[in-house]
Amino acid sequence: MSKPFWNGVLPAITTPFLANGCVDHAFLAKHVGLMMEAGSTGIVPLGSLGETATLTFDEKKAILQTVVKAVNASGKAGAAVVPGVAALSTAEAVNFAKMAKEVGCGGLMVLPPYVYTSDWREMKHHVSQVIAATDLPCMLYNNPIAYKTDFLPPQVAELASEYSNLVAIKESSADIRRIAAIKSLIGSRLHILVGVDDIIVEGIAAGATGWVAGLVNAFPRESVVLFEMALAGKWKELEPLYHWFLPLLKLDTVPKFVQLIKLVQEHVGMGSAAVRAPRMVLVGDELAEAERIIKHAISTKPQFPA
Repeated sequence: MSKPFWNGVLPAITTPFLANGCVDHAFLAKHVGLMMEAGSTGIVPLGSLGETATLTFDEKKAILQTVVKAVNASGKAGAAVVPGVAALSTAEAVNFAKMAKEVGCGGLMVLPPYVYTSDWREMKHHVSQVIAATDLPCMLYNNPIAYKTDFLPPQVAELASEYSNLVAIKESSADIRRIAAIKSLIGSRLHILVGVDDIIVEGIAAGATGWVAGLVNAFPRESVVLFEMALAGKWKELEPLYHWFLPLLKLDTVPKFVQLIKLVQEHVGMGSAAVRAPRMVLVGDELAEAERIIKHAISTKPQFPA
């Protein structure tokens, strides 16, 4: 069940919108191609960064079809599309998982249910139903800050012992100790992927082998180079790139991370700042501060290995 795409950079891609609010499939396909060309091992569409909560089921299916086609066209062996499975109800999540397999996705990123959060018994039931819905390899998404549900290491180990197709975890608690805690319980049973951009180097040092990345949407090659240097233990060599990148990576850790990352994309010619309501584009002091950070980063970008 081990797949090579878990050990690398998997962009959590943004969803591009046209001026009329519809999904821009032409740009989406181009964007996926650029991510793959830069060295990504797979693509994660329809996550929080992909504004999945604002999309209809039909829109999600069409997005997956576009992304699968683009990844296949990249010709990269072993690459896969791993969509976020986010839903209000367990039945809806199960239906989505089955649809994702039908359109050619190679894995699933399994989230707890949106809005409703409760105890371990209910959360386990929800994610278990999604994991068991197909034979696709699954990555559990633990993000207690965003989803108010924290899958603790013993609970992660329990799920891993019961479902052989649970093969990875995207750990976004921002507690670097979680990586060691998971590994101490189940060794290398699960691939551990960092889900918070500004601790990627620390996460790799702690034992993670993958990165579900956000700022990669704007700086794909820089992200892949940083990851590869960290994985190779080139701590001294990566310092200039990491220190330059950190102010941008921190944009991934705040409530308006979608607007911010899309704004960075627009500034570097890698997309549009357009978002779908209830999100709105940044204005006023928020916009000015974000643009200060972005423009400084663009003007001071260091040389890095090709």
